[in-house]
Amino acid sequence: MNAVILAVLVMLILSLLRVNVVFALLIGALAGGVTGGLSFMDTITAFTDGLGEGATIALSYAMLGGFAVAISRTGIPELLVQGVLKVVNKDGETSREGLAKALIIFALLAMAILSQNVIPIHIAFIPLLVPPILHILNELRIDRRLIAAVLTFGLTAPYVLLPYGFGLIFHDILATQMELAGLPIDMADIPRAMALPVAGLAVGLIIAVFFSYRKPRDYHIATSIEETQNKKASTKDIIVTIIALAAALYAQIETDSMIIGALAGIVVLYVFGAMKWREADDVLTEGMRMMAFIGFVMITANGFASVIQATGDVEPLVNSVSELFAGNKGIAALMMLIVGLFVTMGIGSSFATIPIIAAIFVPLSMEFGFSTMAIIALIGTAGALGDAGSPASDSTLGPTAGLNVDGQHNHIWDTVVPTFIHYNIPLVIFGWITVMLLG
Repeated sequence: MNAVILAVLVMLILSLLRVNVVFALLIGALAGGVTGGLSFMDTITAFTDGLGEGATIALSYAMLGGFAVAISRTGIPELLVQGVLKVVNKDGETSREGLAKALIIFALLAMAILSQNVIPIHIAFIPLLVPPILHILNELRIDRRLIAAVLTFGLTAPYVLLPYGFGLIFHDILATQMELAGLPIDMADIPRAMALPVAGLAVGLIIAVFFSYRKPRDYHIATSIEETQNKKASTKDIIVTIIALAAALYAQIETDSMIIGALAGIVVLYVFGAMKWREADDVLTEGMRMMAFIGFVMITANGFASVIQATGDVEPLVNSVSELFAGNKGIAALMMLIVGLFVTMGIGSSFATIPIIAAIFVPLSMEFGFSTMAIIALIGTAGALGDAGSPASDSTLGPTAGLNVDGQHNHIWDTVVPTFIHYNIPLVIFGWITVMLLG
């Protein structure tokens, strides 16, 4: 069996069996490396060499976690909680509960969308906003799988479609890698080519919100969450928190570093006394612990990707598709999307996957006679598949980190499986339709 397919299958099967994702990635990488012709020690070396690529991301999320918990201790999130509770509890009216549900879903969706294009903080807002409102979600009996689906859509669809913020980075990577592969494109064509695949994501979101997870779901209200929401925010705390958030955003944009952005925000909280010095160590440690899972998965995913590339089995996998379905553009396009799904499910990042698949997909697609717009849609969709439903994607890890602080949200079954069903399947279908329409 092809090493890439085997590695991803092993990782996915173990994850579905509730084996920790870090161990599933490690075992999958070992199985893929040995199957791909690498010795056991060479596989270990390739895996170890790739770990360093994830260190920056891991530290970034750890710092953001510390900053998020520091903000939560100022009492600011409690203001939001109290406001929503007033709406929910007034006279116990069902209509008000519906309004509160719609308000929460819309607010989280809007924040997720803004975090990609307008305020480029990616998943940094999740530990700030989600943990404080978990007991509201519990009281409203909102299915957390619905919230995971909403957040993942907002973290994925905007950058795929719009060339702003992280979207500009994604579009630039896509254009650059296609040019390096021998097909220069106009970046203005990317939104047009990706419009229909993103419509597929929207269809998945609608199904998740209005059909799949519409029914109430009961959760135990964790005492630890309630106890953290006991500080009343003063006017000074509100002003300092706003300054800290602005400083974090400005520093991140100026330095292109989430680490520096989080550090700037933490320093402001320190200097102006919104976070007490004697409590700082415990607060920051708690935040880093909350985001540690993401960090370890991202580090391990980079080792997994390194092994996949070291086997050299990505290109033979694509070439076998080309030979098997030569002369049938429809089946060839579908199979290339499925190959892209396997590659990106293991790597978990569209930004990291594009350079790998563009070098192979561009000449292969040109050989099949696809148009430039169709090739853009093919590669863009294949890349987005990883972010939309991979166990190793920060677009799925981020929602889990916020929703599982009380231990009642499973990463695989409550985030990855729902997002895979509602986003990856429509992406493949709508991506294939796009490629066929664009020729």
